[in-house]
Parts: sequence; structure tokens; C-alpha cells
Amino acid sequence: MSAQKISSHRENAEIYTEETICKQKSLELLEKINLPKGLLPLDDVVEVGFNEASGFVWLKQKQSKTHRFRAINRSVWYDTEVTAFVEDRKMKKLTGVKSKELLIWVTISDIYIQDPISGKINFGTPTGISRSFPVSAFEEEEGEKENN
Repeated sequence: MSAQKISSHRENAEIYTEETICKQKSLELLEKINLPKGLLPLDDVVEVGFNEASGFVWLKQKQSKTHRFRAINRSVWYDTEVTAFVEDRKMKKLTGVKSKELLIWVTISDIYIQDPISGKINFGTPTGISRSFPVSAFEEEEGEKENN
């Protein structure tokens, strides 16, 4: 997506820049769209923006971060800026997130829960390949920080 299109979605957004409020707003956003609160375990978040009309959201952190989701034995890398278009149980056109599969980093472009009863969350790539994992693997992990 072009920078011009993205900037148009930032125009009428609510923007937060205080670190504790940013963390709180990122958790509130995940709760609002019915995705697990541990899905974006970002540290040092310095800006959160949300345009409710278009569903565009962005989160900026001081430095990129790699987080290991122990329950599924997967590492996920988060860039200094993560963007997406959100709606109920979905994050689409996601940027700034990659998952390590075997020895390569794979871009994640979509995250969604198709059937909440299944207890599964799906992660899609730009090539159309997707994988499912238990939603419980992405619940907030209390007191756990891992910087790689």
C-alpha cells in the first residue's frame, strides 16, 4: 500500500503517544476486535493510532522485537512499526510482522479467528498459505519479557 494511501488513514485517527497509555490502548484494541491480548507483545510502544472509520491501526515501538510464543514453539518478529486494518476477529493487510518457519522468516499479512468455537486462530501469508494455532497460545503472558 502506498505511503499516500496510508497517510490518508492516519488523518482522522485517535493518536496516543504516552508509553503507559499506548500499552493500555493496544490491549484495548485487541479486546475490542476480539483477538487475544498477547498477540502483540510489544515493548516500549511510543505511538498507537486508530482510525475507527477505516479500521486502520498502527503501533510504533522504539526498536524491533522478537518474541517466542512458548506454547507453540514459534518466534515472531515485530518491526518498529506494525500496521493493519482491523475488524471483528480480523487483522488484514498486516505489515511489520514475520514468523520463523524452520530457518526462514515468513511475512504474516492476515490474522483472523474464523470460528470462535473452534478455539483456533489463523495466520495468513501474502502468498495465501495459512496456519492455525490454538487461541490460548496467544493469551497475555504475565510478567514475561523476551528481547532477542
